[in-house]
Amino acid sequence: MTDRVVVVAGALYDRGRLLAARRSAPQEVAGRWELPGGKLEPGESAPEALVRELREELGVEAEPLERIPGEWPLNRPGYVLQAWTARLVSGEPRPLEDHDELRWLGPDEIDTVDWLDQDRPAVAEAARRLREAARKA
Repeated sequence: MTDRVVVVAGALYDRGRLLAARRSAPQEVAGRWELPGGKLEPGESAPEALVRELREELGVEAEPLERIPGEWPLNRPGYVLQAWTARLVSGEPRPLEDHDELRWLGPDEIDTVDWLDQDRPAVAEAARRLREAARKA
């Protein structure tokens, strides 16, 4: 039995852009940017949790694509972040929970926001994939 809590984050893509979400709470991270997501619930797979979290936080339907390699410790003991790429299926993202602003960032705009430290490795890989897809298009 492990006390590890998995938090899933979505590198949500649409039309060659990546969605960034600015935290409104808690105070120590308010104003910084992250990939949206949240904790796995008991019995839930990571892709299921991601679909649910993006629906709750942003009001959109998304399709998880693949996990970004790696796992990053969060500021709470036992919590780890896993990131997945995901495709926007329907809806227009709105900041419904825990966020006060959303931005779609093109491949060359990724570094224009102050990402949370634990999100930076996943964001870097998501941006690399975005640039690669743009080159192939």
